[in-house]
Amino acid sequence: MLACNSSSLTRPTFSFIGIPGLETAHMWISIPFFLLYLLSLVGNALLLILVRAEQNLHEPQFYFLAMLALTDLGLSLSTMPSVLAIFWFDVRHIGLDACLTQMFFIHTLSSVESGVLVAMAFDRLVAICAPLNYNRILTHYTVACLSGAALLRGATLLLPLPFFLRTFPFCGANILSHSYCYYPDMLNLACGDVTFSSVYGLVFVLCTFAVDAVFILASYMKILGTVMKLETQDRSWRSLHTCACHLCTVLVFYLPLISLSVLHRYTQDTSPILYTTMSNAYLLMTPLLNPLVYSLKSRQIQTAMRKRFWVQRVIAGE
Repeated sequence: MLACNSSSLTRPTFSFIGIPGLETAHMWISIPFFLLYLLSLVGNALLLILVRAEQNLHEPQFYFLAMLALTDLGLSLSTMPSVLAIFWFDVRHIGLDACLTQMFFIHTLSSVESGVLVAMAFDRLVAICAPLNYNRILTHYTVACLSGAALLRGATLLLPLPFFLRTFPFCGANILSHSYCYYPDMLNLACGDVTFSSVYGLVFVLCTFAVDAVFILASYMKILGTVMKLETQDRSWRSLHTCACHLCTVLVFYLPLISLSVLHRYTQDTSPILYTTMSNAYLLMTPLLNPLVYSLKSRQIQTAMRKRFWVQRVIAGE
């Protein structure tokens, strides 16, 4: 490892720490990680296949679900190479360009997922508060525009960050506290005045995750107000039940994200194991739990899965 990576003749190199203190058990630890990644990839791919193949799932809420599954696939594929390389081959070093590329995809896809969650909240808002106008408001064009806007916003706002980091020299050991490249983590290793880059990173968070959280909260306040006005308790319960999957997904996404951001910005000398645990929960559990939540809570998805697997069994039996 270079003592100082600020030389113009050398390219900065970063090191992953894996799971501190458990280096000798990395091969065994890789087994559950590999299985979790495999389940995540299979689960999200299955959702994409079901939404594409089943005619009764060709509705706005399931188009957004397919977009969410596609984003989760991208997140899993962005982190899986570096995580498994550490456990399987003890490959701990990564160059600056590769690190910036991984960082760009991780943060962009996280922003896209947050935007898709807002679109899904809007879908539930229209379905409950204006059901007669649902088909008129949420057309295929509207779904495409909302999905495209989430992608464009994330990529546009994040694009300057890798260029900011390239302007800084990196001195010292350059040891990352995660098993992947994370912007605040890399910024802490940079030499020189990083005030502007730090402020821009905060603005990025406020313009994406904070604004999205406000929109989601406002949507559910409106939904709750509408549900409370319904005449019967049974209708109120059924209306809220349609939001259960989305609410679970929002919690699964935002709680680890907020916890990880707080650890980076407001705590000092935090245990490396805590950093590792929160980072893995943020980018591993979210893509894993989203398809499980919808498979367990959505009757339409359950019906489509039974139909698809029943047809396959019948064909195999013949």
